[in-house]
Amino acid sequence: MTLKVLVVDDTILFRKVVSEAAAAIPGVEVVGSAANGVIALSRIKSLKPDILTLDLEMPEMNGLELLEAIRRESLPVGVIMVSSYSTQGSELTMKGFELGAFDFITKPDEGNAATNMITIRDALAPRFKAFMTQKARGKTSGGISATSATQILPPSRPVPPPVTPTPAVFHGKGQRPEAIAIGISTGGPNALTAMMPCLPGNLGVPVFIVQHMPPIFTASLAASLNGKCALLVKEAEHDEKVVPNTVYIAPGGRQMKVVMAADGTTKIIRITSDPPENNCRPAVDYLFRSIAQLYQGRATGVIMTGMGSDGSVGIRLMKRNGARIIAQDEASCVVFGMPKAAIATGSVDVVAPLDAIAAEILKSLGSN
Repeated sequence: MTLKVLVVDDTILFRKVVSEAAAAIPGVEVVGSAANGVIALSRIKSLKPDILTLDLEMPEMNGLELLEAIRRESLPVGVIMVSSYSTQGSELTMKGFELGAFDFITKPDEGNAATNMITIRDALAPRFKAFMTQKARGKTSGGISATSATQILPPSRPVPPPVTPTPAVFHGKGQRPEAIAIGISTGGPNALTAMMPCLPGNLGVPVFIVQHMPPIFTASLAASLNGKCALLVKEAEHDEKVVPNTVYIAPGGRQMKVVMAADGTTKIIRITSDPPENNCRPAVDYLFRSIAQLYQGRATGVIMTGMGSDGSVGIRLMKRNGARIIAQDEASCVVFGMPKAAIATGSVDVVAPLDAIAAEILKSLGSN
C-alpha cells in the first residue's frame, strides 16, 4: 500500500528537504507541496493525500488554523507536525495534538541539507509506518477525523471514569499501591489527554510518567495536561520531594528515577544524564526499575500506546516485586508496540481499552 504525502511548509528549502526525505522512504509517494495553509487546504481536496507533514508557523493560514479547517470540514487526512525546537514550537505542538494531529517531529536546528534530509527521513519513517498500519486496519486513530482515542475531554470538569464490565483480577504478593507509573510514547499526548482527566484530584498517590519526547516539549505537555486534570501535573525536578496527588512527567532528554532520600523516609526524584535505554531518554525501563525497587509490592504499572518495546523489562521487574500491571489494548492504541511487548512478557494483569484505563487504575487502588 502506497502512502500519499503532502508536504506543507512556507520555506522553499525545507519543503525540498522534507519532500526528499519522505520520498526516500519505501512505500511513500510525495504527491505535492504547499507554502501555506490556504494552498494546502485546496491541495488536500484535489490531491487527496493520506497524510501531511505540517509546519505550524506559516503566513496566511498557519498550521493550527489548517488543522481547525481540516477538522471542521471532516477531511480524512492525518497530520505529522514539523515543530520548531523552541518553547513556542512546543506549545503550538500541544495545541496541534488537541486538534487531532497524529504525531510530530522536530526541525533540525543545524547541519546541511543532506544531513537534515537523513535526520528527517529517519524520524518520519517509523511514524509513516505506524500511520499506514492504522490505515490498513481501517482506523484513523490519531488523525483529524478520529473520535475515539483522540477525543478531547472538557478541560474544566473531569468526567468520572467509566465502569468496565470485566473486573480486574490481580495475582501476586501486591499490597495497595502507593504509586502509579506510566510508560507511553507515540499517540501519548492525545491518550493522556483522554485518560488523565478521569483520575480524581484526591487520588492519594503520586503518578510518574515517561512520555518519549525531546526537551522543552515535556514541559509544554505537563502544562497542557495540568489545565485539564484535577491532579497537579508538572515536569519533574531534580531532588524534589514526592507528594501524593501530583503527576510527575520526566523531562525530555533526561532520565527520571525515584529514590529514598538520606533520611530514609522521604522519597525524592532524581533527574540524571544517564545514557539512553532502548534508544530513549527518558526511558520507561529506567523509571520502572526504580519503582520496582522502591515500591516493592506497592505500585501499579501502566503501559500505553507507543512504538518499540521500552518498558517491557521494567514491567517484569515490577511484577516480580508484586506490582499490578495494566496494558492498553490494541484496538485503542495508535501504535501497539509497547503494550504488545509488555503483554508478551506474561507480566500484565489487565488489558484494557483507553477509555477504561483510569477505571482500572482506580480499581488497583481499591477505589471503585
